Amino acid sequence: MNAPSPILDAEERLARLTGEARERAFPNLRPKDAATLVILDKTGQNPRILMGKRHANHRFMPGKFVFPGGRIEPGDARVPVAGHLAEGVLGALTTRVPRPSLTRARALALAAIRETYEETGIIIGQARTALHAEKFGKNWAAFLGTGYQPDLSPLAYFARAITPPRRPKRFDTRFFVVETKAIAHQVPDVVNEDSELTELRWLTLAETAALPLPAITRVMLAELEGMLEAGGPHHGMPVPFYFERRGRFCREMIG
Repeated sequence: MNAPSPILDAEERLARLTGEARERAFPNLRPKDAATLVILDKTGQNPRILMGKRHANHRFMPGKFVFPGGRIEPGDARVPVAGHLAEGVLGALTTRVPRPSLTRARALALAAIRETYEETGIIIGQARTALHAEKFGKNWAAFLGTGYQPDLSPLAYFARAITPPRRPKRFDTRFFVVETKAIAHQVPDVVNEDSELTELRWLTLAETAALPLPAITRVMLAELEGMLEAGGPHHGMPVPFYFERRGRFCREMIG
């Protein structure tokens, strides 16, 4: 049997998310703010993206291939940056949220960069004079200790999704994308058999079809395809927003 294509039209994306089997026996938690970073290599004939395989012992999505990312942590809003988010990105990040905040928008982008560094060793930043890293909390000490500051200016915002109710973990995730030319450095030996991501792969969209992927990740791959066909990534793109309403997934556009 052929592996499913990652390229789904809008109706197929919603049907896949709505139809995914999910256990709903958990307390209904408030979603936590989270962010993911898709790193895109457009140097070859076929664009490739970086994906990592989650450790088999993880409770949440064990053994699945995902984009680097995680939730906001203390200190994410306070870290000095070498470049700021574009106005179009800020505008989309502060739309369709209960209490719009530029600080929160900035923290989301910084969380995506920090988590990517922690999980892959990749630094999206610029070289700067060493800072007193301890001032910005333990979550940023290692990154800032490399002699780089995070750079938000290359990040584009391309999607948002909220985990359905009564799941063991719930996230309100913002998906950012950046091209490989924004990579300033990569720390070696971060990924190994005992780390959160045990394997990294650069893959074309077609190659992702055979991987074990969460439904939302496959949907985001379809969104990436559409973005590339439209000439992206670029700042100020309309952002698809996925959420569940009355048991069915919806897709609305932000911006």
